Amino acid sequence: MLLGSLLLLLSCSQTSPVAINTEHQSVNRNERVRLLVLHYTAINWQQSLKALTQPSASAVSAHYLIPESFDPTYPADQPLQVYQLVPESQRAWHAGASRWEDRSALNDQSIGIELVNLGWCYQRKVPLAQPAQNELCLTPDFDPAQLQLLATLLKDILARNPEISPTRVVAHSDIAPSRKQDPGPRFPWQWLAQQGIGAWYDNPTLLKYWQGMSSLPDVHLVQRALQRYGYGIEVNGVWDDASRQVLLAFQRHFVPNRVSGELDIETCAVLWALLEKYFPDSLTGPDNLALTLQE
Repeated sequence: MLLGSLLLLLSCSQTSPVAINTEHQSVNRNERVRLLVLHYTAINWQQSLKALTQPSASAVSAHYLIPESFDPTYPADQPLQVYQLVPESQRAWHAGASRWEDRSALNDQSIGIELVNLGWCYQRKVPLAQPAQNELCLTPDFDPAQLQLLATLLKDILARNPEISPTRVVAHSDIAPSRKQDPGPRFPWQWLAQQGIGAWYDNPTLLKYWQGMSSLPDVHLVQRALQRYGYGIEVNGVWDDASRQVLLAFQRHFVPNRVSGELDIETCAVLWALLEKYFPDSLTGPDNLALTLQE
């Protein structure tokens, strides 16, 4: 009886049931969080908050939600601020079926940020002969105050998550091109890159490729280049609908004046300028994605 009481007392006084030795740490590991995924909600603040926090038939969530100014459903007595809906240490349900680089099921490896914005992109069911007219994006400009909050938040997240490289700050449409369009072609990726966040090409490099291409690279090479950058595209040498959806996502992000899903010199020049900046080994190493340019 006395022994049992003593054991109970000892168990209550200890914070851990077993001593843990952390002297030998393995180098065979990496950070859990590798991606930052940006979204727009396509609905107002009140609807967004309900959709992202309440149970439903198709439950979704995000780690952060940022409202926009002048939303009549946002409380007038509250300043614009960042709302954390899910701790970063937990999985939020924002990415869905998704792929980037060599990984899928990206809810497990990403931080999702939703921006309140009433945008949406539509695609024609019957494509026109002019492919640039086959998508219509009705996306309002993003609120400058909202973007400043976003930039401050992203800098903090990036400082704490060193594996999120510039090419891993992505759009929802980048990781799920067949299903999603957000945050759309009006999102200011170039401005964000100027704040030191995410990827963007250098103009002199873009100009070099734009002036030096005498013709479009073949489809197989473009598919390989998109895959090397990170997109989940099948390399089959056929410019099929899946390839068009991937290129639409790339154009929304990097070539918003040419959101067509079809290849053109400017889009290819942007793609190779990005490869040269962020994956230079892909142009000289085993990938052999280098282009022959005219002087």
